[in-house]
Amino acid sequence: MHNEECLILNNERDGCLPSDFIASHHVHLLVRRGEVRFSDGKQDHRAAKGDLVIWQMSNSVGKVEYSDDFECDFLVVAPQFLVHFNPEMVWAARGYVFIRLNPAFHLDEDGRKLVEEDFRLFRQRQSQEGGNPFRRELLGRVLQMFLYDLWHIYSDGVDSMEATDNAAQLFFRFLTLVQADVVAERSVAHYADRLYITPKYLSQVCRSVTGLSAMQWIEYYASFELVSRLDDGSRTLADIADEMDFSSIQFFSRYVKKIIGMAPSDYRRSKGL
Repeated sequence: MHNEECLILNNERDGCLPSDFIASHHVHLLVRRGEVRFSDGKQDHRAAKGDLVIWQMSNSVGKVEYSDDFECDFLVVAPQFLVHFNPEMVWAARGYVFIRLNPAFHLDEDGRKLVEEDFRLFRQRQSQEGGNPFRRELLGRVLQMFLYDLWHIYSDGVDSMEATDNAAQLFFRFLTLVQADVVAERSVAHYADRLYITPKYLSQVCRSVTGLSAMQWIEYYASFELVSRLDDGSRTLADIADEMDFSSIQFFSRYVKKIIGMAPSDYRRSKGL
């Protein structure tokens, strides 16, 4: 189970608990009965029937306790699967921050129906194991639907967070700049200058809001730009290095290996390009 990229489970039916997957997957659980208590390292949380709980791998989750009558449906998603099928980077970042601050969220009836329908679709596609050569892509499309529904459910809370939290406002201004400039600019100093703050303060804000450094966010966005260009077989590596303003093909290759875990030529070979 832990090797699967995307699974929909029920703790009673499948004989496992959501917390079994914390170390390897992002976990999304819809509480059906009973309650779960947990800590995110800063405060304790409680979720009961009708609540949606999301444990992101990058967050600290501990002291998980379940009531004797606890039941939930839960979706576990491997981080690389989520990155591959992420449909929208800006909302992904907004959702990430909101979930970090609100890991347990009470769903209204409309929100609950959306999540239940998405989970039903996951079960339907998951049951086609071995019978459909496009099963992974179909699960990825259902994941995209779930993410769009999730961001819709969270939208009012996200808007309120951005309107009232000064640190969050600064963080999202930073992300807007990164999205616009990251093709050619990948230093913390560049974005700090654009925001009229010091690089140290920018990194402090990013860590306080998200738990990740400014450089980690820059590299996250850069990885999407790199992969999209490497997947385009009509572009040479030299063309990509020049377009992304690397000083040499050697420096470009080292950066790609650092960000995506393999040299650009090896990545292309793995994709049959």
